[in-house]
Amino acid sequence: MHERVYEECVNDVDELCQRLLSVWHSIGQNVIDEAIDQWRTRLTACVRAKGGHFEHLMYNRLKLNVSTVT
Repeated sequence: MHERVYEECVNDVDELCQRLLSVWHSIGQNVIDEAIDQWRTRLTACVRAKGGHFEHLMYNRLKLNVSTVT
Protein backbone atom coordinates (compact mmCIF):
# COMPACT_ATOMS: atom_id res chain seq x y z
CA MET A 1 0.00 0.00 0.00
CA HIS A 2 2.84 2.34 0.90
CA GLU A 3 4.53 1.86 -2.46
CA ARG A 4 1.33 2.54 -4.36
CA VAL A 5 0.47 5.67 -2.36
CA TYR A 6 3.94 7.17 -2.88
CA GLU A 7 4.45 6.25 -6.56
CA GLU A 8 4.49 10.01 -7.11
CA CYS A 9 5.25 12.88 -4.72
CA VAL A 10 2.42 13.88 -2.42
CA ASN A 11 1.76 17.63 -2.45
CA ASP A 12 -0.44 18.04 0.63
CA VAL A 13 -2.47 16.26 3.28
CA ASP A 14 -5.66 16.29 1.20
CA GLU A 15 -3.89 14.55 -1.68
CA LEU A 16 -2.43 12.00 0.74
CA CYS A 17 -5.89 11.24 2.13
CA GLN A 18 -7.30 10.81 -1.37
CA ARG A 19 -4.51 8.45 -2.39
CA LEU A 20 -4.86 6.39 0.78
CA LEU A 21 -8.57 5.98 0.20
CA SER A 22 -8.10 5.20 -3.47
CA VAL A 23 -5.46 2.53 -2.84
CA TRP A 24 -7.42 1.06 0.08
CA HIS A 25 -10.53 0.67 -2.08
CA SER A 26 -8.51 -1.02 -4.83
CA ILE A 27 -7.21 -3.79 -2.55
CA GLY A 28 -9.04 -7.05 -3.15
CA GLN A 29 -10.86 -8.78 -0.32
CA ASN A 30 -8.69 -11.86 -0.83
CA VAL A 31 -5.58 -9.83 0.05
CA ILE A 32 -7.23 -8.60 3.24
CA ASP A 33 -8.39 -12.13 4.12
CA GLU A 34 -4.86 -13.52 3.65
CA ALA A 35 -3.39 -10.79 5.86
CA ILE A 36 -5.91 -11.61 8.58
CA ASP A 37 -5.17 -15.34 8.25
CA GLN A 38 -1.41 -14.70 8.68
CA TRP A 39 -1.80 -12.32 11.63
CA ARG A 40 -1.41 -14.85 14.47
CA THR A 41 1.56 -16.57 12.80
CA ARG A 42 3.29 -13.25 12.17
CA LEU A 43 2.61 -12.03 15.71
CA THR A 44 4.00 -15.24 17.21
CA ALA A 45 7.13 -14.99 15.07
CA CYS A 46 7.59 -11.34 16.10
CA VAL A 47 7.32 -12.24 19.81
CA ARG A 48 9.79 -15.12 19.41
CA ALA A 49 12.22 -12.73 17.69
CA LYS A 50 11.69 -10.22 20.53
CA GLY A 51 10.59 -7.60 18.04
CA GLY A 52 13.51 -8.21 15.70
CA HIS A 53 13.52 -9.60 12.18
CA PHE A 54 11.33 -12.66 11.87
CA GLU A 55 10.63 -13.30 8.18
CA HIS A 56 13.23 -16.09 8.18
CA LEU A 57 11.39 -17.76 11.07
CA MET A 58 8.18 -17.79 9.07
CA TYR A 59 9.98 -19.14 6.00
CA ASN A 60 11.56 -21.96 8.01
CA ARG A 61 8.20 -22.84 9.54
CA LEU A 62 6.50 -22.83 6.14
CA LYS A 63 9.29 -24.93 4.67
CA LEU A 64 8.94 -27.42 7.53
CA ASN A 65 5.16 -27.61 7.07
CA VAL A 66 5.52 -28.15 3.32
CA SER A 67 8.16 -30.85 3.71
CA THR A 68 6.02 -32.80 6.19
CA VAL A 69 3.02 -32.67 3.87
CA THR A 70 4.85 -33.95 0.79
